[in-house]
Amino acid sequence: MKSVLWGLAAVLCLAIGAAAAAEDAVRINPTDPQPTCAMCPGTYIPAAELERYTQKAIAEKLIDQQVRDIDIGKARIGIGMVRRGRLEKPAPDSVAEHDQISEVYHVISGAATLVLGPDIVNRQRRPSTMRTVREFNGPGNNGSDVKDGVAYEIKAGDVVVIPAGTGHWFTKIDDHIDYLMIRIDPDKVTPLKGEAQSMEYLSKPASRGE
Repeated sequence: MKSVLWGLAAVLCLAIGAAAAAEDAVRINPTDPQPTCAMCPGTYIPAAELERYTQKAIAEKLIDQQVRDIDIGKARIGIGMVRRGRLEKPAPDSVAEHDQISEVYHVISGAATLVLGPDIVNRQRRPSTMRTVREFNGPGNNGSDVKDGVAYEIKAGDVVVIPAGTGHWFTKIDDHIDYLMIRIDPDKVTPLKGEAQSMEYLSKPASRGE
């Protein structure tokens, strides 16, 4: 009986060892997909910091501000806060388009009419010296209209996805609109921005240089 029990114990140990070895082999199998951002840390942005950007926008009459620009391996993700004031009719040549960066809006407050479409009338290249081009959304164009564009009435809670190359155009803002901006930058055309740079930016008046 003892020999049978010892035999069963030996078999069990061998089975456990084999299972562990197989699990290790699975974990280190070089043919498995690997993380595209190896050993990258996560990024946390508290609501209080985002609110400071909104307050700064109101106090200094700013529109677009970049909170973070994060490397995620194959791309960069920009997080911005945008505040636009009352608009009764669109400014001339105010259709915007970005060649390489897609954008996602999450509306926080306010409401507006936003026109979207890829067929931009009277395209005009944005100067490469513009701060928004250099730091926020990369090269692109402005235009005077969007042919066959679709108008959306956007409000708090709504989400808008704007692929690179798609024109976007605010044609009316009732009072204001605040939205969180997520920029997807697969070509890494914009510079990184971390927490320390964000705190430094918030600590002093914003530069208005182009």
